[in-house]
Parts: sequence; C-alpha cells; structure tokens
Amino acid sequence: MTAATVPPTVLLDLRVPLGPATMELAADVVDVELDHGTRERVAECHAFALRRIDDGRPVYGATTGFGPLVVFPGRDQCATALAHLTAGQGPDLEPATVRAAMLVRLRSLCQGRSGVSPAVVDALAAALRTGFAPAVPRLGSLGASGDLVPLAYVAGALCGDGAAYLDGRRTTAAEALALAGLTPVELGGRDALALVNGTSLTAAAAGLAVASIARSRTAAIWLSAALTDLLGAEPAFLVPELLEAFGHPDTVRVGAEMRTRLDGTVPSGQRPLQEPYSVRCTPQLIGAASCAIGQAEDVVRRDLNSVSDNPLFFAERDLVAHGGNFFGQPAAFAGDLLTLAATQLGNLAERQLDLLVDPHRNSGLPPMLSPDPGRQHGVQGVQLAATAIIATMRRAAHPASVQSLPTNLHNQDVIPFGTQAALNALDTARLLRLLHGSLAVALRQAAHLTARPLAPATTHLVERIAAVCAPVERDRPLDAEVREAADVLDRLTSTASSR
Repeated sequence: MTAATVPPTVLLDLRVPLGPATMELAADVVDVELDHGTRERVAECHAFALRRIDDGRPVYGATTGFGPLVVFPGRDQCATALAHLTAGQGPDLEPATVRAAMLVRLRSLCQGRSGVSPAVVDALAAALRTGFAPAVPRLGSLGASGDLVPLAYVAGALCGDGAAYLDGRRTTAAEALALAGLTPVELGGRDALALVNGTSLTAAAAGLAVASIARSRTAAIWLSAALTDLLGAEPAFLVPELLEAFGHPDTVRVGAEMRTRLDGTVPSGQRPLQEPYSVRCTPQLIGAASCAIGQAEDVVRRDLNSVSDNPLFFAERDLVAHGGNFFGQPAAFAGDLLTLAATQLGNLAERQLDLLVDPHRNSGLPPMLSPDPGRQHGVQGVQLAATAIIATMRRAAHPASVQSLPTNLHNQDVIPFGTQAALNALDTARLLRLLHGSLAVALRQAAHLTARPLAPATTHLVERIAAVCAPVERDRPLDAEVREAADVLDRLTSTASSR
C-alpha cells in the first residue's frame, strides 16, 4: 500500500493552536483541515501582496534582493531564493522532525499574513496527508532570519527538486511525490520566500523536545520513587510540611506525586538517617526541572503559533510591515533551558544508577546487581554506557543562544542560533530517555534480587519493565532492552505528562 492510499490517522484543525504533543503527531499521516475561512484569508492576503508588488512599492524579497543585497532591485526570484539557500551540510534530519516543521510552517502561512499563494498551503497540507518528508541537512540555519537553509530544502522538495523520504525510504523528491500521488507545486510571487522565511524548524524541534522531556520528567519521579522503595529508604524527605516550607510549588507537586507512588512502602529501618542527595533531594531537583520545562513550554507554544516572516501583509490597513519577527531568540533561550533541565535530570538518573549497583550503599544488593559476581556481570555494561551518555549530554549543555557570530555582510550582525539550541535540546531529550531506560533495567534487576515487599506502584512499574527485560541471570546483550524500557516509560508517562 502506497502512502497515497493510506487513510489519514489524525485530523488536525489549524484553527486550534498547536502544542508540543501535536508535533509528535506529524510523524505519521495527518489530515490537516483547511476550512473556507482559512483559504479565503490566505487568498486575500496573496492578492494584496501581488498588488503591492505590481504597483512598484518596495516589498522585500519580491522587488529587492535578499539580505544585504536588499539595496539592489530584484524580481521574480522564486528560483533564485531556493537555489542560493540550497547549501546545507551534514546528515539529514529525521523525517519526523521535518514533517513537524512542515506543520508549523503551514499553521503560520494559514494565518494570512505572509502573502503566500493558496497553492502553497494546499501543497503542504497534501504532503502531510502522505508519508512524504523532504530530505533536509542538519546544518545551515542560524535561527536568525528564519530557518532559511533547511526550509529551502522543504520548498525545493515540494517542487520536485532534491531528495525526500517516503514512508522512511530516501529517494529523489520527484519520485517520492509521484509515488505519494502528489503534484509538484509551482511557486510564484513571493511564495519561495514565504516558505523559507520563518523559524518553523526551530519551533518544531523545540516542541518535540518539550514533549519528550516532559515525559522524562514524569519518568524521573516514578523511577526515583521506585528506587526509594527498593532501597527500603524512609520517605521522610517527602513530608508535605517540609516541602511547602521550601516555597516552590513544583517541588510540592513532585513530592505529592512521589508520596502517591510510595503508598504502601515498607522502610527497612536499616538505612541512614539522611539519604544521599540522589534520593533525598529528588523533589527539589525534579521540581526545579519541572519549573524550567514549564517556562520553556510556554515560550515554545507561542512560537509554534506565531507568524515569523518578513515582511508581513495587513491588507485591511494597506500595510506591508518589514521587521524582525524571524529572529528566534525566544526559542534559543527556551532550547538552552530545556537542555539544562534535561541534563540535570540525566545527572540524577546516572547517580541513582551508580547508587543502585554499589554494594556499600544499595541495602545489601550484590555489586553490579549480579546474581553471581565475578562469573556474571549484571548491569555493569549498562552503567558504562550510561556514563558515556551523561558525558555526551554534559558536553552539549553549553548554551547556543549566546554564541552570536556576525555574518551576511553584517546584515545579520547579531544572531540567536535558535535552531542549534532547539535541535540540541531534542538530541539531549533522546539521550535522557536512554538514561532512564538504563535505570529502569537496573531497577527491574534489583527487584528480581530483593525479597523485600514493594509498594503497588513500584510493583506495577517493575512488571511493565519486566515485560521487555527478563532477569539477568547470565550475561547477555542489554542494549535493545534499554531502548525497549525507554519506550515502556514513554507509554506509561505520555498521559501523565500532557499539559
């Protein structure tokens, strides 16, 4: 069955604001609903843009050159706009990320401020109804004048140029369009600039990062509660009065959720009065991460629904407004904040794993959670890989949003690097999932080796992990099981993490 005959799986109404969860839906076939009012608004704005171009008044990118070449006249530059921007490098972005960017671009264009032709919004909507995704190199955008380079590859693929993916298979864009039953779009007026001149990739990547890290935040709570239970620790650090005195609502909420997860726990009475910080300070750490994620999400939601083009067209006021809405500084700060929060959650998970495998601190469990230390090695390899993962996360945690470099003949003399910040946050989010999958495998092994009674919530979590990870009685590869455990955590926390 080709993508053209696959029935749409999700119906999206673009009159409803986009959110991080919607970004993940775009990975699959989506039927985007374009109502009559939207189409009329787009058509009216397009007609106004053409009138302004034809009457000789200056319209950036239509009657002028691009960037610092704005001082030179230009005309009929659709092909030129895409050609000079098709200069990206590096590996392709994941098709799911590109499709999310296409959805954000469509939402922006449908607000009727970009002067784009109805044919362009139709082409984007039609592509999203199939498994089509342009092949877009990772490197090229500064997030400063929109995601010019990556979106040029999106626009080119919709025209049948370059490469694309269809249902995950890479081929030429022309072949992918044909197999998907799509017609190459013909660009005119300022269509090309309208397609590339916005921070849609940045916003989409940040949205995907928010969705993933929000789930990981919930996973961190559940895994921390399970660790507390398996160690037989006294949950005195979760006393409501204590946490309320701290003065941070997110910490109070994390503590309440951990208490619920620990309902029925039976402390061993053998633990020290004060647990290590990786147990005792979990509500404060995860609460602070929750606050940061929430702040970033608020910014990202605004970006997902903004119009970040230049210029913008206001037909009702006979106004063409030139400015800098394409400057992705909000998303840059948000992406860096997400990376910092995810990395600290990763630090917590790595330290919790270390605590769990250490016989001097793990309430009498064997070293490396091995059933036969020396002959069998338990989760020793899993910990080594986890250490490599957190080291990678830490190296990537340096902020991108302050790495401004002047370029473009100093037209772009200060830039936010929002795309790098957002993609970095998304990379970090995916590594955090693997750290949590590693910790989940270790917790499952610890539960197998202990005779202690466990809280119902811990038992349920362990049972779900056990469905993809058998006890480690003899050494075996655990790489796939770590990934499968991360998938289980995603499924368990997806509802709990939605805002």
